[in-house]
Amino acid sequence: MQNNGLQFENYSLRQQLEALLHEARQNEDKMRRFDQLERCLLSARSLDELMRVLLADYRTAFDIEFVSLALIDREYEAARILETNTGSESFDGLLLLQTAELIEPLYVNGCSTHLCAFDPQRHGPLFKSSAGAIASVALLPLMRQGELIGSLQLGSAAAERYDSAAGTNFLDRLAAVVAVCLENALTQERLKRAGLTDSLTGVENRRYFEHRCLVEIGQVRRHRQPLACMFLDIDKFKRINDTYGHQCGDDVLRGVASVIQAQLRTGDTIARYGGEEFVALLPQTSPLHALEIAERIRCAVAAHPFQSKSGQAVPVTISIGLAMASQESMADDAPAQAAELVAAADRAMYQAKHGGRNRVVSDSVFPVRKDRQSGQGRVALWLSSVLRNFRGALSPTSSE
Repeated sequence: MQNNGLQFENYSLRQQLEALLHEARQNEDKMRRFDQLERCLLSARSLDELMRVLLADYRTAFDIEFVSLALIDREYEAARILETNTGSESFDGLLLLQTAELIEPLYVNGCSTHLCAFDPQRHGPLFKSSAGAIASVALLPLMRQGELIGSLQLGSAAAERYDSAAGTNFLDRLAAVVAVCLENALTQERLKRAGLTDSLTGVENRRYFEHRCLVEIGQVRRHRQPLACMFLDIDKFKRINDTYGHQCGDDVLRGVASVIQAQLRTGDTIARYGGEEFVALLPQTSPLHALEIAERIRCAVAAHPFQSKSGQAVPVTISIGLAMASQESMADDAPAQAAELVAAADRAMYQAKHGGRNRVVSDSVFPVRKDRQSGQGRVALWLSSVLRNFRGALSPTSSE
C-alpha cells in the first residue's frame, strides 16, 4: 500500500512538473513574441506605422480576435498627422476622441489593466461593429506623466481568455510601452511638422505643400476623385509694406492666412508658397464647388477689417487662380502632374491680376491632357461656357 502511495505521489509530482514546464515554455514563447512586438513598436518611424504594428501585426502575432485603440485627440493633432501621412487610409479599430468621456469610466477603480466579461453598454462603443461576438475583454490604460492619454482594448470570443483571475504582467508592460511609443511618435511628428510649417503665418510651408500635392495626386489616380488647386496672391502687397510698414505687412499675411483657413474644410490644405503667395488644395471638389469656395475666400479677405498699428484701415484684396486635376488628365509622372497643376493655377492667378485684381479666374487649360500619340502637351477645355459665364459673373471689374 505504501508503494502504491509513493507511485501515485511520484506520478502526481511528475504531472505537476510537466504542467509547470509547459507553462514555462508558453511564457518563454510569449515573452519572445512580446520582445519582438516591443522592438517593432519602438522602431516605428511614424504614427501611422505605429498604428499598423499595434492594430494589425500585434493582433496577428498573438491571435487576438479584436483589438481597438482609443486615443484622446483634443486638438485633432493625431487625425491631421494620419491624414497627412496616409491620405484616405483608415485604421480598423482606431478611435480618435475629443474627450476622455468614453474611456475614463473604464478606470474609475484605478488606472490599471482590467480583465473582465464583456459588457455591451460599457465596452461596445470601443469595438464598433465587432461587439456582438466578444465575450471577454482586456482593458489597458495608456498613461503618461499621470495623465490618461488613451486606452487599448483586446477582445475575445472565449469567456475564459481574459478572466479576471489571470495575471496581467505582460499586458501591464505592453500598456507602458505603447504609451511611451505614442508619446514619442507624436513628438517626432511635431518636430517633423516644425520644419513643414511657416513660422510667420502658422500655416503649412511650400515643402509640406509639395509633399501633400503628391499624396493628393495619388488619390486622384487611385480613386478617380477630382482635385482643385488654388493659387492666391495678395494684391499690391509691396504698396502695403511701403505705406504702412513691414510690421503691418506681416499682420496682413497672418490675417489673410487665417481668413483663408477659416473658409476651407477639414481635409483641405493651405500653405504659404512664398512672399505674399498662398496655395490651397481641395480634394474631392468639383470645379463649380471650387469656384464657390474661391469666391467666398475672395469676399472674406476683402471684407476683413485690416488695420495698421496706428488704427488706420488697410484695404486688402487677393487674386485667385484655380486649376483642376482629374483621373482622366493624369499623366504617368506624378511629380510632373503636380507641378503642372500648380503652374496652371499660377497662370490663372496672373490672368486675374491682369484682369484687374480682386477676382477669381480658372485656368483655360482645365485640365492638361497628355497627347498619347504625339507626346506633346495639348490643352483640353474641361469646363463649358457655363463655367466661364459663372466666373465672369463672380468677378468685379477692378480692385481700385
